Amino acid sequence: MQKNLVIVESPTKARTIGKILGKDYKVKASVGHVRDLPKSSLGIDIENNYEPKYITIRGKGPVVKELKDEAKKSQRIYLATDPDREGEAISWHLAHILNIDEDELVRVEFNEITKDAVLNAMEKPRAIDKNLVDSQQARRILDRLVGYKISPLLWRKIKKGLSAGRVQSVTVKLICDREKEIDNFVPKEYWSIKALLEKNKTPFEASFYGIMENGKEKKMEISNEKETNEILDKIDKENFIVKEVKKGTRRRNPYPPYTTSTLQQDASRKLGFSTKKTMIIAQQLYEGIDIKGEGTVGLITYMRTDSTRISDEAVESTKTFIINNFGKNYSNGGNNYSKKNKKEAQDAHESIRPTSVLRMPEEIKNSLTLDQYKLYNLIWGRFVSSQMSAAIFHTISAKILSNNFVFRASGSKLKFDGFLKLYNDEEEEEKDLEIPILEVGEKVKLKKIQPKQHFTQPPPRYTEASLIKTLEDLGIGRPSTYSPTISTILNREYVNIENKSFIPTELGILVNDLLEEYFEDIVNEEFTAELEERLDGVAEGEYSWQFVVDEFYKDFHKVLKKAEEEIDKIEIQEEVTDVICEKCGKNMVVKYGRYGKFLACPGYPECKNTKPILDEIGVGCPICDGEIVRRRSKRGRVFYGCSNFPDCNFVSWDEPIAEKCPQCQGPMVKKRTKQKTTIKCMNKECGYSKIEKK
Repeated sequence: MQKNLVIVESPTKARTIGKILGKDYKVKASVGHVRDLPKSSLGIDIENNYEPKYITIRGKGPVVKELKDEAKKSQRIYLATDPDREGEAISWHLAHILNIDEDELVRVEFNEITKDAVLNAMEKPRAIDKNLVDSQQARRILDRLVGYKISPLLWRKIKKGLSAGRVQSVTVKLICDREKEIDNFVPKEYWSIKALLEKNKTPFEASFYGIMENGKEKKMEISNEKETNEILDKIDKENFIVKEVKKGTRRRNPYPPYTTSTLQQDASRKLGFSTKKTMIIAQQLYEGIDIKGEGTVGLITYMRTDSTRISDEAVESTKTFIINNFGKNYSNGGNNYSKKNKKEAQDAHESIRPTSVLRMPEEIKNSLTLDQYKLYNLIWGRFVSSQMSAAIFHTISAKILSNNFVFRASGSKLKFDGFLKLYNDEEEEEKDLEIPILEVGEKVKLKKIQPKQHFTQPPPRYTEASLIKTLEDLGIGRPSTYSPTISTILNREYVNIENKSFIPTELGILVNDLLEEYFEDIVNEEFTAELEERLDGVAEGEYSWQFVVDEFYKDFHKVLKKAEEEIDKIEIQEEVTDVICEKCGKNMVVKYGRYGKFLACPGYPECKNTKPILDEIGVGCPICDGEIVRRRSKRGRVFYGCSNFPDCNFVSWDEPIAEKCPQCQGPMVKKRTKQKTTIKCMNKECGYSKIEKK
């Protein structure tokens, strides 16, 4: 009889842990969940205190049989599924299938998959945490009730294939609300005035602030050109006198290490990774990578966490690393970023950090794929910099008067780089902005005065990064839900991604409007956040899961019944186009299919002519005689291809342009980022590029 059986979730994790534990242990994978609610029915006995009816997931029979066979041959069984609520629930289901008493000490958690961490965890098995299981069970049942009760209603009233959900519907509402704000936004005019000044031939800028009245500054808002000209007429261009000078220092503290949401946000902003891609790669880094000369080892701690806490051992080892590599003045002495209050974090796990700071990204780069390296480098840099000193800037600010009008000038210069030596955010990068040494009472020379008209801008559309931040700030969903939620609303075609921003579709707006009218609580941000707090309360033993579900369902059932009675069948009006059907002469209409929009003849079934919708951009294909058309990927991202596909396989993420390369006459594309737009040649051997003037 073999001594020990360890069950984890993934085969990769099983291989890594198997090598660590050795021949006395058999490590097998459940390959995720083994039991769940049935897909073909609600699977919840509402009349019997919401009792769930779990079944073995279709296709998991062989896995379950193998686990049962191995369990019979083992003296001791350990359940080492992921260290979160979902992992706890999987362990509970496994215990049920294998007839293990849930009070037995069988549950093992690996916050990181390294030799020391795994061996230490195996020495401290515990009982399954029923509160965590109940919290996950309540979440699953609530999601099933919402999804299986509202979704069929949407099918009957609008069209098949639609869905609603506790988190997904609120997410769609946020995107729709933002679009309404943009549509209803009225730009407001305002003006600014900058004075280009000079002292001893050293130029510097000062911005108009307001006016001095009775010895006090009063800020002035300039609304139009007339007000601007009135101020310009009154300014004494020959007399700009320094009224006040202040010198000081400013500290810029390092960022805390990553949580799941902040990692997803930064990976989106800096690496262009989707949340799904980020979590897949992070899972690989957590479960183990074969490092040359070292073997298979987990490179980061568990990647589903909302805590910034760091273990004392990690703080100490990083402190030593920083002192040895950068110097004592670069260490902040060790900061563990422990949680501040209950609402901020569940604090079940540490932050996301490297399992060893000694595995520097460049040194293990050859063992990683490019994407693994990029994400590991981001995590490693963020974590190590969190243990470094603050950056210190010299600052100077001055108030300058001209005929009682106040101008302000400020400058800063980096005195000590601190954590910026290792980690700097390009979007927040500070460049030295120096102004000359000024003395109170001295006159400075006006070189030029620049009035400028501005208009207020509407709020920006959500990107993946800003949407995740908003969901986290509102307390909606949890770290593990952000990625699947975004995938769902894209797959349902409730939203599209354009220029990395979410735009609601007509279908998304229609579904959201219906849910807002009849299911106000389901799409209410505060209600959803309060429900998340109740679910956290279940995890902490404050409420029973049945109480939380019943409290929700009693009101939900009433509004569901009302919606069933009051909502009429909603006919989606077909969009008539100017494209003529070449078979019967009718104007073709836009239809929605499994793969998105297409053109169809309204004469169906007599005329069955269909054709794809081609969004031409007015540029010819560089390979054949086709036209370049704008298309969308399955995730809603815009790309460009040839209208003659599949006969022509030209494709580009960047927008092709009609202009030819001046060096090789090859095709060129326009690549846009937040900072600039670059025109570049598609011929890599040529390498021509230029920055487009704005």
